[in-house]
Amino acid sequence: MKNYQHFHEKIIELAKKHILYTPHAIRQMNSEKRMITTNDVEKVISGGRIIEDYPDDKRGHSCLMHAEINERHIHIVCAPKDNYVAIITAYVPDKEIWSNNFNTRIKK
Repeated sequence: MKNYQHFHEKIIELAKKHILYTPHAIRQMNSEKRMITTNDVEKVISGGRIIEDYPDDKRGHSCLMHAEINERHIHIVCAPKDNYVAIITAYVPDKEIWSNNFNTRIKK
């Protein structure tokens, strides 16, 4: 796995300033099956790890992060901007798509 430490540190610092949730992220977080809180997202940012990097994303350089919060696995896609971090989506990963540790996509 690549070392994304510098990129992760940038995300953490920007998140301390401001986190912006896209309408899509809010819908995903508030779905009945997910109920992901802003506190959960903050914990993923501060204590999670980057598992996929999207340097050419149309929204700007973004990444997929993963953490286990209160015995539940959570993924977020976030994009650091000049003065904030944009949360593009947040979800509970599907066991059919992700490996047992939820860090690697299952190849089909």
